[in-house]
Amino acid sequence: MSTGDSELVVEALEVAVEAAREAASVILSSAGALEDIEWVEKAAADFVTEVDRGAESAITSTVNSAFRNAVVVGEELSPEAVVKSQALTFIVDPLDGTTNFLHGFPHFAVSIGVMHQGALAAAVVLNVPRGDLFTASIGKGTQLNGETVTVSSIDSTSRALIGTGFPFKNHDLLDEYSRQFVEISRHTAGIRRAGSAALDLADVACGRFDGFWELILAPWDVAAGILLVREAGGIITDLSGSPAQPDHGAYVAGNPAIHPWLIETIQRATNNQ
Repeated sequence: MSTGDSELVVEALEVAVEAAREAASVILSSAGALEDIEWVEKAAADFVTEVDRGAESAITSTVNSAFRNAVVVGEELSPEAVVKSQALTFIVDPLDGTTNFLHGFPHFAVSIGVMHQGALAAAVVLNVPRGDLFTASIGKGTQLNGETVTVSSIDSTSRALIGTGFPFKNHDLLDEYSRQFVEISRHTAGIRRAGSAALDLADVACGRFDGFWELILAPWDVAAGILLVREAGGIITDLSGSPAQPDHGAYVAGNPAIHPWLIETIQRATNNQ
């Protein structure tokens, strides 16, 4: 990466942090009046609110003020945009964990992944209730509140804690997912499902989780998390083991010892119908 490209990535990361903080302010300003928020059901158990839209507006305004020609991609913004564009692209989830937020369950985040020349270059995940800020940029590691973090060193599956997400948008996958859940549960210390993929991947990056898998995710769910995991020394792929890209599909992440076991176990459980 040239000096000019490196400087651009540094600036983009700074803007992404600023945008995430602006979005968090919008979210927190509404947290005390949850009963007044109107829910719009996009699909079964999948909601969007004026808080999501206000947060995404704050992100878009901040990004556009710094980078007039940047592309901003998000579920409520421009989901049809090509995330592999060569233009500077911000892939955003302004409120990952909307259902948690609406119930006052303190586990939701702002997630922003930055792509430069078609590749992930910077990432921000801000845990809004806790104020924890995860950042990463290509070749410079992953930080939590400014301190470098890495994936866990646990290599025993019996000691591994695994994060997951349910296929709540596609009940046709529940049988397949259930087989995976049972097989993984038999061999690990536990499985957790907290309702924010962005935070799940951040937790892999800082070693709280030793692995993670989910069958249905979108680019804005994972763009930032992919880079956080990679820069922290972890592995994140699709179900076939190919390197993860921000896309629609399934993802498996983990430290270098747990990821191979996790993907093999998922594949075995999937094939044993």
